[in-house]
This record gives sequence, C-alpha cells and structure tokens, in this order.
Amino acid sequence: MQTRTAVSEFLGTLLLVFFGVGSAVLGAEYIGTVGIALSFGFVLLALAYALGPISGCHLNPAVTLGMLTARRIDARTAVTYWIVQLVGGIAGAALLFLLAKQVPGLKTSGEFGSNGYGDRSDVHLNMGGAFLAEVMLTFLLVFVVLAVTHKVAVIGFDGLPIGIALAVIHLVGIPLTGTSVNPARSLGPALFAGGAALSQLWLFLVAPLAGGVIAALVHRLTHPVPAPQPQPVRS
Repeated sequence: MQTRTAVSEFLGTLLLVFFGVGSAVLGAEYIGTVGIALSFGFVLLALAYALGPISGCHLNPAVTLGMLTARRIDARTAVTYWIVQLVGGIAGAALLFLLAKQVPGLKTSGEFGSNGYGDRSDVHLNMGGAFLAEVMLTFLLVFVVLAVTHKVAVIGFDGLPIGIALAVIHLVGIPLTGTSVNPARSLGPALFAGGAALSQLWLFLVAPLAGGVIAALVHRLTHPVPAPQPQPVRS
C-alpha cells in the first residue's frame, strides 16, 4: 500500500472530525441540528471527490471493516487504515480543542461534541436504545457505501449518495446519541471531553463496527457477486 493512501485516510479523517465535530462545538447555537447534519454530509461529499480516487475515502473504521467483510480489501490494508483513521480523528479533535480554547467562555470538558446516552442524550435514550440506534445508523452508511462503489474507491458520483446518507443519519441521530457511526469520530472528542464521554465511549466504538459488519453481510444478499463466466476453450 502506498504512503499517500495512508496519508489520505489520516488527513481525511482529521478534516472530517475538525469540520464536522467543529460545527457542533463552535456553531451549534447558530446553525442548529440541520446545520450540523449538513456540515457532516457536505464535508464527506467534498472529501469523497478529493480523496476517493486515492484511498477510497473510508475515513471511518466501520466502513473499512465493511469493506474487509465484503472482501474488497485485505487485512493488512484494513489494519493500516484503522490506525491512521484513529490517529487522524485524535489529531482533528486536538486541533479543534486548540481552536475552541481561543473562544472565551466556551465549555469543552464533558461535552466537546462527544457522543452519549442516558443523561448525555438529548432525548435520554438508554444504553440499549443507543446501541441499536448506532448499529442501524451505521448500517445505512456502510450499506450505501458498498452499494454505490464497485471496488474500494469512491469515484465519480459515488460521493453524492454517501454524503446525503451521512446528513440524513445525523438528522435522525443527533437527538439520540449525538451521532457517531464512526469510531474515529467518537474517540478523538471523547479523549478531550473526558469524564462520562470516556466511560460511554465503548458503545460508540463497538456499535458502529457491528453495524458495518451487518451491512456487509446484507449487501452480499442484495448485491451478490456474479459468478465468473467460463471462458471458451480454444483449440
């Protein structure tokens, strides 16, 4: 795997976290839930065109796990992607944290765009409900990614339905859990929020991965790989 592929996944995840989570941390008061949802959708759409031809623009360990389950990438590539995605998510959150500290009176501890359930959910969704929500939300994202891409990369108009799906996912998920669907997106903000954000982090690592695997398995049923056609024997 080329270095530029790993760098693309690192950079893309960094930018997704910085701008997506940043819209919640810095702009929620001004743009609301719809604005945050569109921010996540638009930044992923832009990155799909910018980085899709290089790395596939996964930017999400759950998407990479879905690709691995669907046998579109090998285990070595998947592990490399997971490492750079998680590091990129932390780096993006660190840059956002640095910027947030320059805003007088802005609270970062305990929240900072992190995900949560119970009293950390806008609708007080319990743990079981949060797990189910994250599995289903991630299922939609990974299923759409697998359905619109033919191999590994996001190319052409592939990014449009993926960006739209992520925006819709956030419209539904923000009141429930703050919307993770991406372990790398959840890890970075939780590290800087601390407290309950860290104690609840496990759910937002495990549930999206489960959703990604289920999406890949269902995709095999709805989009079966055609059997190779026998080649004519030439004498």
